[in-house]
Amino acid sequence: MPPSLLETLRAAVADPADVRVGALDRHARAADASHFLLTPQAVVVAGDAADVAGLMRATSSLGVPLTLRSGGTSLSGQGVTDGVLVDVRARFRDLEVLDDGARVRVQPGLTLRQVNARLAPYRRRLGPDPASEGACTVGGVVANNSSGMACGTVENTYRTLESMVLVLPSGTVVDTGAPDADERLRALEPGVHEGLLRLRDRVRGNPASVATIERQFAMKNTMGYGVNAFLDFDSAAEILARLVIGSEGTLAFVAEATFRTVPVRAHVSSAFAVFGSLAEANRALPELVATGAATLELLDATSLRVGQSFADAPAQVRGLDVTTQAGLLVEYQADTAAELAELARVGDRTLAGLPLVAPAVLDPESTGRARLWKLRKGLYASVAGARPSGTTALLEDVVVPVDRLADTCESLIGLFDRYRYRDSVIFGHAKDGNVHFMLTDRFESDEQLERYHGFTEDMVDLVLGHGGSLKAEHGTGRVMAPYVRRQYGDELYDVMRETKRLLDPAGVLNPGVILDDDPRAHLRHVKLHPQVEQEVDRCVECGFCEPVCPSRDLTLTPRQRIVGRRAAESARRAGDDVLADELDEAYAYDGLDTCAADGMCQTACPVLINTGDLVKRLRKGDHGRVETKAWTGAAKHWSTVSRGGAVALTLASKAPESLVTRTTDAGRRILGDDAVPRWTPDLPRGGRRRSTGATEARRPADVDAADALYLPACVGSMFGPAGDGDGVQAALQRLCERVGLRLVVPPGVDALCCGTPWSSKGLPQGHAVMRDKVVAALTALCGNREVVVISDATSCTEGYLGLLRDSGLRVVVQDAVSFVADRVLPLLPEGTRLPSLSLHPTCSSTQLGADDALRAVAGAVADEVHVPVDWGCCAFAGDRGMLHPELTASATAAEAREVREVDAAAHASCNRTCEIGMTRATGYDYRHVIELLEEQTR
Repeated sequence: MPPSLLETLRAAVADPADVRVGALDRHARAADASHFLLTPQAVVVAGDAADVAGLMRATSSLGVPLTLRSGGTSLSGQGVTDGVLVDVRARFRDLEVLDDGARVRVQPGLTLRQVNARLAPYRRRLGPDPASEGACTVGGVVANNSSGMACGTVENTYRTLESMVLVLPSGTVVDTGAPDADERLRALEPGVHEGLLRLRDRVRGNPASVATIERQFAMKNTMGYGVNAFLDFDSAAEILARLVIGSEGTLAFVAEATFRTVPVRAHVSSAFAVFGSLAEANRALPELVATGAATLELLDATSLRVGQSFADAPAQVRGLDVTTQAGLLVEYQADTAAELAELARVGDRTLAGLPLVAPAVLDPESTGRARLWKLRKGLYASVAGARPSGTTALLEDVVVPVDRLADTCESLIGLFDRYRYRDSVIFGHAKDGNVHFMLTDRFESDEQLERYHGFTEDMVDLVLGHGGSLKAEHGTGRVMAPYVRRQYGDELYDVMRETKRLLDPAGVLNPGVILDDDPRAHLRHVKLHPQVEQEVDRCVECGFCEPVCPSRDLTLTPRQRIVGRRAAESARRAGDDVLADELDEAYAYDGLDTCAADGMCQTACPVLINTGDLVKRLRKGDHGRVETKAWTGAAKHWSTVSRGGAVALTLASKAPESLVTRTTDAGRRILGDDAVPRWTPDLPRGGRRRSTGATEARRPADVDAADALYLPACVGSMFGPAGDGDGVQAALQRLCERVGLRLVVPPGVDALCCGTPWSSKGLPQGHAVMRDKVVAALTALCGNREVVVISDATSCTEGYLGLLRDSGLRVVVQDAVSFVADRVLPLLPEGTRLPSLSLHPTCSSTQLGADDALRAVAGAVADEVHVPVDWGCCAFAGDRGMLHPELTASATAAEAREVREVDAAAHASCNRTCEIGMTRATGYDYRHVIELLEEQTR
């Protein structure tokens, strides 16, 4: 990187440290969800709009490309660059609900799901509804004119965005919603103002242009610039705002957007109709569209086969013997029950008259609907994840008039055969004539690239020949930039060229995106995936995992951890050991030390990748013989070790604060930050032994007489309870006694553990020792009996599930919260209720499926239970929060702000270390929800 560029970038932003040029920073953040890959010269985390303005001016002066990146879910290459990549997600997350939810003002870094969660109390939502709503951000939604499943062209971004605050490449800031927006634009940017009006008149004065625009934008269309703005609006400011929608970061930066929201339709009914072939499904579309269906989602045979691999695949898909079938997910939405009933009556009658493989009946039940939509929304990443290792997935997105969709799909299948793209898949929004199709190949050799080029040329002719658009919702990007002229003709293409020159005269904003005169531009910079560790090799870099990752604002996300591994592997294959070593060195902290290994990424990943498994594998190689031996010894003598930890915490709480802090800090300096936990005054005193006050089962008959075998979590014995309470173990035992339930613990319970401390650190020997101890103890008591085993920390419950999975024991592992919800609450007399409770679910409660039980128990404690919209894993992760407190601070920042605003009467969770992490983050005492339940029902 030229020193002049680095100096210029650092001078352009408020904090020079936000300019990052390290190898891992650049390579790990290089990839978006598309099949293109470019490596930036620098990554800058913009602090505010002023930073972005400074960066635009700086790069324009040097002629260096600049690309704005928010969610990075772009599928057409809009989010990659070999220039400067600017992160406009991390620090752009402000939101203001206006007019009782009718409007919302939001910055670009929030995901659609986050915005809709804040609108939910008002029964409103944003209009665009893309399948990636959990990961795509407002910035990308505006930049790509997103639509989605049901919104069509009526509730997409273009139709529902009211105004925006723009930063132009010159650094000028324009608020298009201000009453004097047009006058200010004329005063600040007279050339832009005059040029937009000139282009408006040019377009309106050309009947051919008007006809083309009206035809093209009557359907979903994100090909080229939104030149329909020249027909739809009169003032330069309004035209500018609409041109920026769908401009893919090539004209301006959207620092803030104000949307008109749409009502959440409370009454919904869905069905999954299976046809004998794709052609039959497509031929049924006009009739179903006429019934007023809100969505008609098409899935071809390959999609159905992939869907059958889902653990919770819908019954309609799971039972199919798939050969040539295709499915339509049909859904009706209404504001009232009566309106839905009428829609469903017509829909059922129409479905009954179609040539279906099996009857399809509309169902208002939410669980079945959720499964259908999970299948549909995760389809791209799931299909791509099933591709052969080392190949790249390429997803295309086209639209044609609905009555031409059947012929178009049949011709596409013919092109797949002609160009030898086997296992290609077709799915999409059939109601709008909009389908996606995916190809997989290496896209590496001349033969592979020429085959792809030939396919693309024929596909372009096919879609345009049917009166369609080459892009419906994924944006033009790099993949279709060479074909914009062919779709619109010379005149409108020149209008688009003039628009780009007018707003970005230096041509530095995302060059190569939307407009590119090179007919082979789409063949450059195609991403190649080297094979990496099996835990993550299926990753398609979609970015769905990023919003739930605790380290996303501190170091790396799961996607970035995987891309970093791929970059290092590519460097080694290319013989660049210097680069590979630099990547590995930075990865030690960014990739390994600051990963909570909490598995939350798996909850968002369509192909169920748990990047924590990769991190645990890599951590194994970081442990020396002495450390491995020490932790194996700890497993053998866990009662002594855990008791020693508790005593040390108690002594530390009584010793001078400065002495204890200096001691642990010195140990960290000598042995390393990842070896010695840092003591802080907010840590509790030590807890008591788990055998204290417990009823011990000395023989199998004692287990037979009990309602559950109880394995109290060792974190509750090492870390004492909050405040003056005596902890969750005592509370649970008292609750059970109160309702006549009997709990017993195994002999030697103080020496037993779920194994999580060893598995999370990548210490298999110690984990094996503990597994054998637990299995031996339970075998002696349970034999071949079916026994309920409970634990009182969700992470430990999750640990026991893994530890005992292949043990041969007939045990049913259940978390204490679920046990209380199922067995205790129905028998428990109602007590007094707190007015309000702020509840922190944990990553483990989420993965266990225990969150509903957690809310049920909390609901018995307080009249109002508040789960923060910004809830996320606290990243305390056993001792990770003491080893790297900066990780917990970053992970909890947004949730802590919300908790402090609510200021509830009490605060609860279901895992002792998570309670400590949230106490540290918020300043409120978090306690186990079972403790609070016991107190309120005394």
